[in-house]
Amino acid sequence: MSAAVLLAEPEPQFRGLLERQLSVAGFAVVEAGAGAEALALAEQALPDLVLVGNELPDASAAELCRRLREGEPGRSWNREVPVIVLGGADSDAVDRVQAFERGCDDYLTQPFHHQELVARIRAVLRRAAPDARQRLVAGEIELDRQTRRVTVAGERVFLAAKEFELLVKLAGAPHCVFSKEELLREVWGYRSIGRTRTVDSHASRLRRKLARPGAGPFVINEWGVGYRLLDG
Repeated sequence: MSAAVLLAEPEPQFRGLLERQLSVAGFAVVEAGAGAEALALAEQALPDLVLVGNELPDASAAELCRRLREGEPGRSWNREVPVIVLGGADSDAVDRVQAFERGCDDYLTQPFHHQELVARIRAVLRRAAPDARQRLVAGEIELDRQTRRVTVAGERVFLAAKEFELLVKLAGAPHCVFSKEELLREVWGYRSIGRTRTVDSHASRLRRKLARPGAGPFVINEWGVGYRLLDG
């Protein structure tokens, strides 16, 4: 699916040129010639990114960034939408600082090559995209790091905090064996490793909670080495 770009630029010819270049690059573009129009489209179209010309007729780029970030009573748009400001040829450090202080994610001064603009847009979209590692799938196990939701074969499982962190570590490479020393350092933050049953006791509880008929086995003990999440 093409990323949707809201292009807010007051000069019609320049706006048309940018629209054509961005369309060729694979973006779906909606256009606005003023700040009020841009805010209306931000609410209606819910773009993935906003490009803002330096001086719109009814708002500066910095002002539009501020309004996008702060929101307005009775209106709804994504206040975290990435914003790139297209500064004029006469813009200076003060303009850039003001734009960043009011919430822009990148600033590109004219004149610029269209390929650089496309590269900047893609880079900002990558940074703004949800981390794919927030959701991990290992066999019948699915976990969401942000919501801390865990399911096994579609059935919800409730884990204590350290049990969840241990599962996240094991699910990151489910067939790899993690030594007890590594797990103690990275899950519990131990700096010096003494004799402790911490890993074993948590692994045992995690194994019992994940167990489901026809699923697993999970949290496999490689004797004398450590643990891995999945067999095989």
